[in-house]
Amino acid sequence: MPFEFFIALRYLFAKRKQTFIYIISCMSILGVALGVASLSVVLSVYNGFTKDIQSKILGTSSHIIITGNFYSQLQSEDKQEPSLFLSEKLPQKALQVLQQSKATAGVKEATPFVYAESMLSSPQGVKGVIIRGIETSTAPKVLAVLSNLIEGDIKNIHPEKTQDIPGIVIGSELAQRLNLHEGVRVNILSPSGKKTTSGFQPRVQPFFIAGVFHTGMFEYDSSLAFTTLDAARATIAADKDYISGVELAIEDVYAAESITKELKNNLGKKFSVKSWMDMNSNLFAALKLEKIGMFIILAMVVLIGSFSIVTTLIMLVMEKTRDISILIAMGAKHKNIRNIFIIQGTTIGLIGTTLGFILGLTIVLLLKKYQFIKLPPGVYTVTHLPVIIQASDFFIVGAYSILLSFLATLYPAKKASKLTPAEGLRYE
Repeated sequence: MPFEFFIALRYLFAKRKQTFIYIISCMSILGVALGVASLSVVLSVYNGFTKDIQSKILGTSSHIIITGNFYSQLQSEDKQEPSLFLSEKLPQKALQVLQQSKATAGVKEATPFVYAESMLSSPQGVKGVIIRGIETSTAPKVLAVLSNLIEGDIKNIHPEKTQDIPGIVIGSELAQRLNLHEGVRVNILSPSGKKTTSGFQPRVQPFFIAGVFHTGMFEYDSSLAFTTLDAARATIAADKDYISGVELAIEDVYAAESITKELKNNLGKKFSVKSWMDMNSNLFAALKLEKIGMFIILAMVVLIGSFSIVTTLIMLVMEKTRDISILIAMGAKHKNIRNIFIIQGTTIGLIGTTLGFILGLTIVLLLKKYQFIKLPPGVYTVTHLPVIIQASDFFIVGAYSILLSFLATLYPAKKASKLTPAEGLRYE
């Protein structure tokens, strides 16, 4: 072992004559450990919240949406090829887009949809809703929320399942607000009505509640509803083969940008292709900025710990002036003296970082297993603190902590290396 390591460790752990310095060293280690543990726990909780929000968004929204002109002027109805979606009629252009999309590498499933804004009326009140017309054979493979209804079945939206009246699947918040459940009849009022001699009359259509879904996000659970393509078309008085766009599910959600780019090249400029990242860019940009802000604020705790290292080393240099002078007189070089204090301060940082990781991981694992911190469900999208451990975050925190500890040693080490034997032994 090089003598710099030996002397540095001896100075760090010796308690006989410099008990006060030893206590300050322990406090420095504790400060670094608390800072690292705080950063580790907060970043893990942040990752959990971000992942939860992402999963809820992807559960109710597709990975990629294609919109544009799905009607070819050169296409005649009598030459239309058989639809892959037998229960609904689609224009030829939409079929081509569906086939091209499904043939793209990385795409698992494609489904058409119709978008309509309307109002849902029941004896308990009226609420504005967004109607999504879907194809029941493919939509559950694209939208995960349709496969996990808390009440009813998505297949029951077809009229033959509900007494020749189309069914509708609504969110849990909307069902609770209007006291709705499976089998209850409601009316959908569309703004695309018609003029009569007595004035403008909205279009009114009866529906049966076929099911209820729950995502945990108030915006979706309170204002989103699903029905058949034909029922959604009738709501907005659209043509019998009208669709608003095509939704895609892909194998790797983080490959959405590259697949979106490929689809844009294949489909041309007549179609707009947007990924879930594009549609929620503001939300995730805000979450990313929040993560950076939390990191900077909590990093100050580690910085305070590094200031303690500076104090510890300066006091140690003052205490060990005689020892340093003797070492230099015996032939130790200035860089050897500098290395002694750099090693000591960095060791404090390493020990503090290790203890911080142990403490942080323990807290995170306890939160994950026992979920003892509960959250009000009406305020947050989850009922407990979600946590996800990412190795990259722990690596960044560890590197930051050790770097600060190293930088904190430079000034005291430089001062120690400049001592001369005459100055240190003058009063001995």
